Amino acid sequence: MNIDSYFQLAGYLGITALLGVAAIVVPNLLSPRYKGEKTDSTYECGVETIGSSWIRFSLSYYVFALIFVAFEVDILYLFPVVLAFDSIEGIRPFVELLVFLFILTLAIVYAWRKKVFSWQIR
Repeated sequence: MNIDSYFQLAGYLGITALLGVAAIVVPNLLSPRYKGEKTDSTYECGVETIGSSWIRFSLSYYVFALIFVAFEVDILYLFPVVLAFDSIEGIRPFVELLVFLFILTLAIVYAWRKKVFSWQIR
């Protein structure tokens, strides 16, 4: 690498830092400053809330959400694999896909045995 490459890298890093700071500063400069009486209230479909909106949720809700996000990303990974599957030669890619799906199945079975998917109604 010559010295011009380092200057180019420094320029990219500077632009990146500038865009990062701009993404934080510009919305603060452009956002309205008015805070009405309802600004900090909880709003759900136009219906006034009854009681406090700061309640504790069970940990199972968060675990379920994390499992959902993880499997959603895995399913999104499968779409391009399936679309490119006809151009792949040999059995190795198919076996790798089966191993991947088997690991996903093991994760679902593990979560099911830990009773993550069963809701406790109070």
